[in-house]
Amino acid sequence: MNWGILATGTIARKFADTVNRMGGEEKLVAVASRSEEKAAAFANEFGIPGYYGSYEAMLKDAGVDAVYIATPNSMHYENCVMCLDAGKHVLCEKPFTIEASQAEKLYDYAAQKGLFIMEAFWIRFLPLYRELTGLIENGVIGDVRHARCEYGFIATGARRERKFKAELGGGALLDIGIYNLGFLHMIMNAAPESFDTCVHMNEYGTDDYSVLQLAYPGGRTAQCIQTIGMKIDRHAAIFGTKGSIYIDDFQHAVSMTVKPDNDEEYTVESPVDINGFEYEIREVSSCVKHHMQSSRIYTPKDSITVLKLMNDIMTEWQKDDVHIEISK
Repeated sequence: MNWGILATGTIARKFADTVNRMGGEEKLVAVASRSEEKAAAFANEFGIPGYYGSYEAMLKDAGVDAVYIATPNSMHYENCVMCLDAGKHVLCEKPFTIEASQAEKLYDYAAQKGLFIMEAFWIRFLPLYRELTGLIENGVIGDVRHARCEYGFIATGARRERKFKAELGGGALLDIGIYNLGFLHMIMNAAPESFDTCVHMNEYGTDDYSVLQLAYPGGRTAQCIQTIGMKIDRHAAIFGTKGSIYIDDFQHAVSMTVKPDNDEEYTVESPVDINGFEYEIREVSSCVKHHMQSSRIYTPKDSITVLKLMNDIMTEWQKDDVHIEISK
């Protein structure tokens, strides 16, 4: 697969490094930035033959098969449409779009065009999660009744401003809460029936800390915490009627501890080949090779379900009776 990259930020650098280390049929052939100077520097660093000072110019490159979109959240919908209009397959960074309705339109449009498109929820493709899914399906910990996860980091300076600006689709929920909610969706395999939330809003008018309590069908529950402003380790735990499973870092998941109630605990390890990004890249290539418009592992329904939930949560935050604290 010949890849082009839109934007040259931190996540784009990780993607480029991953593709170069994968070798084989995965190749970087072009990169685009709003600044030709930045595109040239990025291309030189990662050995990319083509660089462009506009996104539109790169999309005219016939050598580009698929585009990885790493632009700010608020630009994802527009950029995806541009790529599909140009006949390019798309892997777009999370959150796929700001509004779930936009995501629905993109999946439908890609299908009409006969092109592949997917949200880059890369952790869904980690080998450990295949192991985890198998353990749950085989009833190793019985019926899952509760799950929890948390994620927090500190952003400073210009990076903090980029993370929180409303016009860029900022806020902790969209930026990292999607990891929490995507993980819980993978475990529960359903949309929650209801939720309770409290949130802290920052000086930009976006969220920097929130706690969510989620109620799922069958009396199952979950909790997650997401924050940009505090360091919180990415721990996750799943509790069933016959045991529990603990993951020290659910985002970079390479091992988990299984604790059956009536047996000795044990560790399952499943290391990644490079850094974890390689699995979603392989999924895109495989799906394109088989003329598929979407992934069967991380489906459009999965993506849209999580986006709808985030939209509902943010709508709830606008109501007067929600527990909200505002920075002054």
